[in-house]
Amino acid sequence: MSDVAKPDPAADQAANPGATLVKDETAKVTTDIAANKPDAPTTETKPDDKPITEKATEAASSAAAAVKDNVFSMFGGGPAKVKKEEVDDTNEPSGATKKPETEENPENEEPDVDFQPVVHLTEKVDTKTNEELEEQVFKMRAKLFKFDRESREWKERGTGDVRLLKHKENGKTRLVMRRDKTLKVCANHYVVPDMKLSPNVGSDRSWVWNAAADVSEGEPEAQTLAIRFANSENANAFKEAFIKAQQENEALFGKGEQ
Repeated sequence: MSDVAKPDPAADQAANPGATLVKDETAKVTTDIAANKPDAPTTETKPDDKPITEKATEAASSAAAAVKDNVFSMFGGGPAKVKKEEVDDTNEPSGATKKPETEENPENEEPDVDFQPVVHLTEKVDTKTNEELEEQVFKMRAKLFKFDRESREWKERGTGDVRLLKHKENGKTRLVMRRDKTLKVCANHYVVPDMKLSPNVGSDRSWVWNAAADVSEGEPEAQTLAIRFANSENANAFKEAFIKAQQENEALFGKGEQ
């Protein structure tokens, strides 16, 4: 048994070099070994992996914002709201054509207008016409003429209301006529008994008479007057009132007194 030779590993390795790996198998083995190794530590962090301090700061800020919103909500407030822009405003150059929310009816509005007078008028002054103590017994619209002795023709004195005024105290009646608008006196005399109304030639609505003391111009003056009415009915009504005034004044003046 002692003669048996012991195996020599070195000799065996030299005699039998063993199997060898081809080039492709070597690359495969190297890749598998690299895949089975644990990952080496790296300093890069994934987007979601943040440091602990940064995460703590963000959490504190979120908690403070939540508390602020809760405090405002207690008093009717809340988180700020973004005002929604109106589509119509973006298309319009101005807000002139936009209708207001509450449109009032202009017809129901009462204008508040206050005009101050440019010229302050003085106190009203009552103008006396010397007719305050007289009552009107006749009034009719007519046109009055005066005969001009120099030119020997009739001249118009004015158009207005001819009136018979009776004095309230002495009872005497006089004829007064004023022009329209200006109210200037164009006839003023008592209706005395010796006056006679004569029809104008060719007219049934006109009368002529002589007044010995007409004071329409200021001083008593003898005048020949003619009056014309719109129709014969008005002319006859004037004649009746004129004759009645003559009869009433006859007892007051005396016959032939002017």
